[in-house]
Amino acid sequence: MTETEFLKMADECLQQVEQIFERAFDNDELDVDCKRSGNVLEIEFVNNGSKIIVNSQAAMQEMWLAARSGGFHYKHDGQVWRNTRDNSEFFSTLSSIANEQGAA
Repeated sequence: MTETEFLKMADECLQQVEQIFERAFDNDELDVDCKRSGNVLEIEFVNNGSKIIVNSQAAMQEMWLAARSGGFHYKHDGQVWRNTRDNSEFFSTLSSIANEQGAA
């Protein structure tokens, strides 16, 4: 994939993540505050102050996810973003992490 293609896909991913959390906030499912600066999206859980950080790494052509449970790297397989270690899907993992971290 070209750098331009990656940047477009990474931006779409960040937008989608931000929309998911804003929708959860609007529906009173999660009390979160989202802040985006360029290729970095910071999601803060208001109830406990913990954060999830999602950012793109153009040089590696990866999406990175950092949370209490650890750091994860994802490459696009042509369909979805897959964890480079266990092949798990990005949005599925993000959902699990958000539920765990938001409840804590």
